[in-house]
Amino acid sequence: MTGKQTPRQCACIGEGSGLISEQVNSKCFCVTLDKDALEAKLAVELGSPALLALLKERCPYIFSARSVFISDSAVIEMSKVVRAVEAVVGLPAYRDFVLSRAPAIAQHDPGGAMGVFFGYDFHVAGDRIGLIEINTNAGGAMLNSVLAQAHHACCIDDERLAAATACAASLAQRIMDMFLQEWTLSRRNQPLQTIAIVDTAPHEQYLYPEFLLFQRLFQQQGLKAIIADPAELLFRNGVLWVGDTAIDMVYSRLTDFKLENDASAALCAAFLENAIVLTPHPQAHALYANKRNLALFSDSGQLKMLGVPKEFIDVLAANVLHTEVVDAAHEEELWSRRRQLFFKPSAGYGSKAAYRGDKLTKRVFQEILQSDYVAQVAMAPGERIAGSRVAPENLKFDIRCYAYRGEVQWTAARLYQGQTTNFRTPQGGFAPVYSLPDAQVSKGELLTLTE
Repeated sequence: MTGKQTPRQCACIGEGSGLISEQVNSKCFCVTLDKDALEAKLAVELGSPALLALLKERCPYIFSARSVFISDSAVIEMSKVVRAVEAVVGLPAYRDFVLSRAPAIAQHDPGGAMGVFFGYDFHVAGDRIGLIEINTNAGGAMLNSVLAQAHHACCIDDERLAAATACAASLAQRIMDMFLQEWTLSRRNQPLQTIAIVDTAPHEQYLYPEFLLFQRLFQQQGLKAIIADPAELLFRNGVLWVGDTAIDMVYSRLTDFKLENDASAALCAAFLENAIVLTPHPQAHALYANKRNLALFSDSGQLKMLGVPKEFIDVLAANVLHTEVVDAAHEEELWSRRRQLFFKPSAGYGSKAAYRGDKLTKRVFQEILQSDYVAQVAMAPGERIAGSRVAPENLKFDIRCYAYRGEVQWTAARLYQGQTTNFRTPQGGFAPVYSLPDAQVSKGELLTLTE
């Protein structure tokens, strides 16, 4: 954006100082979601009133009615972290070190596919960010592409809002382009024709409606798209089948990251024989998502030994929350610091079996010591005011950057109450993220927005 913009001031903001984004998050009660527009868009994208009804029934708290605001500098730092991680993972020394301790299937060359929908999750406090984890099958991108087109924002100028809306409108095509690029990177000679969206009991999954959005997207591009349980797959004569359909690509939403469950046997065999393009794949999970890697990313000394350039070490040191592998030999010292730590299983997902140290019991701590866990320095999530002036309440939020090949594709917030994100909080759920200038303000005056 260039030129002078028209300042916009939220009527909720009174006098104060500090980052504009913090002021808006803490004082603005504006509802920015147009529910009618959202339902109309979803009805078109899902292609059926019955499916829209299913989404509303299955996921009543998936969409927040409020936007979340962060500073421009936080957005820049997040992009730097994504690029720095990608640069580190690309180093042979890092790959050799991580894969040497990874399961055997992670050693298998995925054939060029990088892995779709990496999710970099951050906590944000003002203009400070803290990377809490990386996921390799991050959900919600398709839902966010629809949601953002139904929001307006009270605290950004018209040009920024228009740019954000246009970005949301093009997200679905960029998602499709990502899958096509995975096919190209895998050096397949024939055109991509079929894709299977695979998860355990997909019709029972909370985000099943998103699978339907993916299916519609793929079909609109001329592909045959099937939603399947891994147990429905059959590997025969070098071809992976779902019923009478031969599968070219599998978009995996499985949490069986090592493909070790009995139900994943056919998928595993097809992957190991390079009969399909699997994305994301076990090697991506080992290189990015295993939480032991966070101990590497936050250890400047080890990164230097692996040959990581200083510019990337500095970015990671500043923005990755310090993480250490839990060692029973340090039991007393860890227990004494537990209130400042968050404990997570190294190969965990969805915040399962994760514990805040200040809520930890001796019994659970002993179980952690006997398991494969990491301990991460706790950083409080951001907060967004909700409710009403008469009955206000604070919701927590984290920020998810969807990324592919080191570039951020989309940024969304997740609003919630409780220990971790849960999509079970009234007024919570996914929310669009808008950035605001870092400059301090007083008397509630929002500055002219320029870029």
